[in-house]
Amino acid sequence: MFGIALSQAVCAADLYQTGSQSSLISDRRAVHVGDIVNVLVLENSTASNTADTSTKTSAEIHGDVSTLGNSRHAGSVGLGDNYGGRGQIQRSGRLLAQINTTVTKVADNGDLYIRGQQVINVNGELTKIRLSGRVRSIDIDSNNTVQSSRLADASIDYVGDGFITDRTRPGLIPRVFAWLGLW
Repeated sequence: MFGIALSQAVCAADLYQTGSQSSLISDRRAVHVGDIVNVLVLENSTASNTADTSTKTSAEIHGDVSTLGNSRHAGSVGLGDNYGGRGQIQRSGRLLAQINTTVTKVADNGDLYIRGQQVINVNGELTKIRLSGRVRSIDIDSNNTVQSSRLADASIDYVGDGFITDRTRPGLIPRVFAWLGLW
């Protein structure tokens, strides 16, 4: 009446696997290839250039002719050039974005090489933001975020394409004149 128990060797699988578990008290920061790092892009740039030029040249030729009588004839020719020019360029830009990037390589010293892209399409106006750079592990916050100002060898591209962007570009004639150096 009692059932017979078959005895087989039972092996318990280990719940702990080396390298797959993180500490219960540590933050989840990117450390391996393929991990994601959130980059807060806050870039401000301002450039200014001013040039002043002035030149002044003059040349004169004087002549005096006397004849046997007491008559004198004098002549004078003068040439001159006066040029003054001034140019000024001012440019400023601001970019504020949040991009998730992927760790593509881990350097021997622990630095992470990251790369990411964000594409936004609003009413046919396409905006692409591409970012790459190198970040130290200690610069990544506890919420797995790093500011773009903490990236080394950073490359940030912000490119727009669409109807509005096309209308802000100069036409064919101004581009030809600029290429010839006439504009």
